[in-house]
Amino acid sequence: MKKHDQDFMRQQNKITVYELIKNDSPISRASIAKKTGMSPTTVSRIVGELTNQGYVAEFEQISSGLGRKATMLGLKGNSVLSVGVEIDKHRISLGVVDVNGAVMVSKVHHRIPEESVEMTLSTIVRMLQETVESEGLDSSRIAGIGVGLPGIVDNENGQVVFSVQLGWRNVDIAQRLKALTGYEVAVDNELKVKALAEHVRGAAAGSKRTALLGFGTGVGSALIIEGEIYRGESNSAGEIGHTTIDPNGAMCECGKAGCLQTYIITSALLLEANKIRKVDTLEELFEARRSKEMWAVQLIERALTYIAITVNNVLCVYNPDIVILSGELIENFPEIRQEIEDLCFNRFVWEPLRDSFSLQYTALGEDGVMIGSALLAQTRFFSLE
Repeated sequence: MKKHDQDFMRQQNKITVYELIKNDSPISRASIAKKTGMSPTTVSRIVGELTNQGYVAEFEQISSGLGRKATMLGLKGNSVLSVGVEIDKHRISLGVVDVNGAVMVSKVHHRIPEESVEMTLSTIVRMLQETVESEGLDSSRIAGIGVGLPGIVDNENGQVVFSVQLGWRNVDIAQRLKALTGYEVAVDNELKVKALAEHVRGAAAGSKRTALLGFGTGVGSALIIEGEIYRGESNSAGEIGHTTIDPNGAMCECGKAGCLQTYIITSALLLEANKIRKVDTLEELFEARRSKEMWAVQLIERALTYIAITVNNVLCVYNPDIVILSGELIENFPEIRQEIEDLCFNRFVWEPLRDSFSLQYTALGEDGVMIGSALLAQTRFFSLE
């Protein structure tokens, strides 16, 4: 065998062992050899290399009997880091995530909806610099930056094709942010990376086909099939907020009339509420509902009805085994969850599908996009030397 082929095989074996330790930790050398078919000598050599490089740590597993304690392997959490960024209409969230998907540190910055791309990027750079310096992080361990944001994203080239919420069109985020930070940058739709995070660390663990729905400043969905993000031809699969519900309905900020999200998103709810009296926040709207003000009760009930309709439509199209509800409306007002479930299972979900899925709520909350973006960057940019 030529040296080039031998080096390639060695590197592939190393990657295989690394991934096995990452995904199946705690695991022993013997189990790795059994699962991979590699010789114990080869496994021990690779584990030694990974340990010397600072990726792998050994620890003893407590024995339940009198036998010898097994030496188990796991990844060092801080051996590989990545930065996850969420850009939303009203805020920027940035966090450093370890190899296990745990958030080590995070910051949130208020964002003005009309601010320029340049201002948003400069804020991200400043947040990153402050975080690295204040936490004393080893910047050489940072594999890259992941960015999640609402809208249609060319994930291959790191470009925002069109984001209604941000008012951005044809913006090369990856290239511009890399020039400012020096790190490789991955960009994707916020719900796609949030669904990825839920699959790895959250409510979708073990699911074969997950649909995540988001209800907040926009309405969208994402589908994870066998651990992979379903993207469609132009990475725009899941933009259900712009499906037409009523062609004679209210104008959507996208320029079409009667989009689904015009019945659910925060701005639409507040716009309707202000026809009755001045209401500045969703919390004020829900306070009116709790006070049994009929207009507020009816407005929220209508939104919940369309959420249940959305669940049914996604079930009919994709037939997932788990549907996860997320977003500001779901996460900040848990009082509506039982009402949504009642509407789904007693009224709107097609009867043959009612027992085919589990309705869940995001386990990661506001950190989901940040974690998913960081994991995306790790997957794309980290490579073993």
